Amino acid sequence: GRFRRALTTTTADVDCPLCSCTGSFVRLEGPLGFGYSKCPACELIFMDRASLPSPEDEKSRYATHRNGPQHPGYVRFLEQAIAPALPHLDRSMRGLDFGCGPAPTLSVLLAREGLRCEDYDPFFGPSKLPPGRFHFIFATEVFEHLFSPSRELRLICDLLRPNGLLVVMTELWTTCRAFSEWYYARDHTHVSFYNRRTIESICRLYGFSQLPSGNGRVVLLQKA
Repeated sequence: GRFRRALTTTTADVDCPLCSCTGSFVRLEGPLGFGYSKCPACELIFMDRASLPSPEDEKSRYATHRNGPQHPGYVRFLEQAIAPALPHLDRSMRGLDFGCGPAPTLSVLLAREGLRCEDYDPFFGPSKLPPGRFHFIFATEVFEHLFSPSRELRLICDLLRPNGLLVVMTELWTTCRAFSEWYYARDHTHVSFYNRRTIESICRLYGFSQLPSGNGRVVLLQKA
């Protein structure tokens, strides 16, 4: 049956793109028929490299999103990430929206709170990172798109000041059996999926401590 196909173990030569673990990876089938592996160490679920979308496919998909300050639904969505972060921020700080998309919105919302946040997006610009380091970085609905989470996390760590705050917004997976029907994996540009253990691994590997957010979709990580 479908679940038997989705829950087979392989010893194929695979490296985890987050923790670099090699070993026996659980093989999963997603709702679109693409293949995935689950890391036995950090439990990241990641798409087979041969199935990864092209840059053109990624950009065209992102361009269809109805995002922007003029869309109330999108504003409410981003406010889920802003609300738990606000108690840790003040107006003397400088921040970055890492992956702002074609219509930067989070920086606009933070400006209404008196907070300075710059924009960065490799597809839609500004495509060059602003110079210097930041007190806080938001990555809202970005981590699921990362082909190499380890590379991006190293970059984010370099960009964050000591004690800086990383705000990650992504939906966490719960069970392997549900993965083959999971709506969040129906987007071909969603290629990396995290759970609670994956977040704990990120903290251990990259020197973060986790702060409570009160929202299962929002992860607050403070750099050491």
